[in-house]
Amino acid sequence: MGIRDLLIEIGATYDKGLGTKDDVPAQARLRDVEQCFASAVPAGYKVEGHGGNGNAAETPWIGVFDRRLTEDPKAGLYLAYIFAADLETVTLTLQQGVTRLSGTLGEGKRRRSYLETRAKVLLAGLPTDLVAGWDVRPDFKSKVAGPLSYEAGSVAARCYDLSTLPSESALREDLWHMAELLQLTAVAEAKMEAEESPGRLQVSYAAKEYHARTKSLDGFRPKDSGDYVAHIPERTIKKTRDHENLINRFVAYIEQRGFTASTEHPKDIVLRKGGHEWLVEAKTVKRGNSTSAVRESVGQLFEYSHFLYKNSADEEGNAAKPHLLGLFTEDIKAYAPYLESLGIASVWMTAEGWEGSPSAVSAGLVD
Repeated sequence: MGIRDLLIEIGATYDKGLGTKDDVPAQARLRDVEQCFASAVPAGYKVEGHGGNGNAAETPWIGVFDRRLTEDPKAGLYLAYIFAADLETVTLTLQQGVTRLSGTLGEGKRRRSYLETRAKVLLAGLPTDLVAGWDVRPDFKSKVAGPLSYEAGSVAARCYDLSTLPSESALREDLWHMAELLQLTAVAEAKMEAEESPGRLQVSYAAKEYHARTKSLDGFRPKDSGDYVAHIPERTIKKTRDHENLINRFVAYIEQRGFTASTEHPKDIVLRKGGHEWLVEAKTVKRGNSTSAVRESVGQLFEYSHFLYKNSADEEGNAAKPHLLGLFTEDIKAYAPYLESLGIASVWMTAEGWEGSPSAVSAGLVD
C-alpha cells in the first residue's frame, strides 16, 4: 500500500467515536504507517501515525520526522499529513512543535499568535521559487486547541481533497519537495531570533549540533601508503543511521541490476560486474547542503582510490584503479556535471527510486 491508498483508507474509515483500541481499523492502520512509507521517504526519516492517546483525536495525523532534527512532535520542525475534522481533506504541512510551548504560552491565543508570527518569519527565509504554491494556511475544521495551533504553526502546506487525490507519484514528489523545505527551514530557524508578543517573551535560537563528535582522523598522519592501509580502518568516522539506510536501500536496488555489492571496510560499498569494479562513497545531504556532501565524497573517493588500490594490478600487470561513484540521499543538481568532469559518476535517491549522471546511466547503474 502506498501513500495515496493509505490516506484514502484512513479518511474513509476513521471514526473518533470508536476510540483508540487496537481493533479499531483506522487506529490499527495509523499504528502501521511505517511500512506504507518505507520506500517513500528520504533516508533517515521516521514515520508515525497518531490517532489520539486515550481519547481519539479529532484530526488524526501522520508525522514524518527527520531524525537529525527531531523525533518528537512536541518540539522542533517536522512534516505531517493532518486530516481535517470532517475527513474531507488532508494537508501536508511543515510543522513547528507546539506542545512544549504550553508551559510558557498556554494553549490558546497567545501560543497561536507566537506560532503564526514565527511561521511567517521562517517562510520569509525560504527561496520564493521553492515555496510558490505552498504558502497556504491550513483549515482543519476544528475549534480544538491542538488543531488550531497546527494551523497557526504551519510554515508551508498543501491541501488535498481526499475525493480527488493526486497520483502516488505526485504525492511522493510533493513529500520530497517538503523534505527539502524542511532542511532549509531548519537552517533558517538556527539563525532566527523571534520576539513573542504579548508578554515580550524573548526567544533566541542557536545553531544545533545534530551529531555527537566521534573519534575520527584527529592526529592521523600516515608516513606512507602502508601506514595508511594499516590504520585507516580504526580511524574511520562512525556511520550514522541515515547513512546506513542509504547504503542498505542502494544495495538492495543495485543487486537487482546484476551487480555484486559488498562492504569492505573502510570502503562504503564495492560493486563488481563484468570484470569491472566500482568504489562507492555514500553521503547524506544534511540540511540541504549538497556542497559539503560532494566535497567529502570527492576527497574520500580519490583518497581511497590512491591508497587502497596502490598495489593492485589487472591481468596484464597494469595498475588497476576502480571506477568511482558518489552516492547521495538527494539530487545534487549542478554538482553532477562537476563530478563527471572529475571522472566520478553519481547516483541519488528520488521519490520514485534512483537517478544518476550520464556515466552512471552508461554503466547500467540507473536507467
